[in-house]
Amino acid sequence: MRRPWASEPSPARGRLWLGLVAVLALALLTWALNQGGGFSGGGRAGQGDPVTLPSVALTDLPPEAASTVDLIRAGGPFPYDRDGIVFENREGLLPDERSGYYHEYTVPTPGASDRGARRIIVGSGGELYWTGDHYRSFERIPP
Repeated sequence: MRRPWASEPSPARGRLWLGLVAVLALALLTWALNQGGGFSGGGRAGQGDPVTLPSVALTDLPPEAASTVDLIRAGGPFPYDRDGIVFENREGLLPDERSGYYHEYTVPTPGASDRGARRIIVGSGGELYWTGDHYRSFERIPP
């Protein structure tokens, strides 16, 4: 007597199950990487704490950072078209604020053929943050 529920799956059905397992594994991996750690420093939105965020004096940063801050305070002109765009804080490493609160500015990297990884992030309240590794970590620049 044949029992259909005990039979081997057809090849098409087997591929369907394999695809489903692959999608679930990818979803699980994505979730796990976003729980902290991950490839971009991890964290969840709003975990940035200005009190515990490391700080660095502007004078301790590359000289191009001070030049960029001077341009920001003067209102430009900026050397890159994308300077001044909204920084969304997707990494969640800065204090949680509404969209549009933060703006980013390029800190030129000598010898780089593109914008490089260095940025100054400015909050609407005037606070300044430095990232030298393209948003993987931040340091607060005290006033």
